[in-house]
Amino acid sequence: MIKSWVVIATVTFVVALGSFLIRPRRDIKWAKRLDRPNWLFFEPAIPFIWTIIFACGALSAILVWESDPGSLNTWLFMGVYLLIEVVTVAYIPVTLRTKSLTAGTILGGLGAILGILLTLAVSPISGTAALLLLPYVLWSPIGTYTTREMIDLNPDAA
Repeated sequence: MIKSWVVIATVTFVVALGSFLIRPRRDIKWAKRLDRPNWLFFEPAIPFIWTIIFACGALSAILVWESDPGSLNTWLFMGVYLLIEVVTVAYIPVTLRTKSLTAGTILGGLGAILGILLTLAVSPISGTAALLLLPYVLWSPIGTYTTREMIDLNPDAA
């Protein structure tokens, strides 16, 4: 039988990789021309930050799965973990395809809300699983706020 951590890690990796495969290349030029807030000096580190966040999320999911493997409740939690990752990785392709920072802001806000709700829901199951979701809960609003600030700097890209 395949270990749960292998399945969860693989799903996390495949979903994250999918965002790179569906990223519209011609629209990247549009994004590069957008003005960014002066305080966004850490932009080159963002892919590394998200890698750590996704790894923490996968570890959290593993802990939740291991607490009650295969139950309906646990499967529902896994669905929410997957939904959050899909919403998060959809941010770039959707923002680029629509050329709309508003779309990115909405996805970022949705991810932040779902992350907070999931953290609260898993905390009775595993405090460690909830703590592992804190990087997402803290970082997601920063990304959403940054995108919202970019609307002010690029009103034609709203």
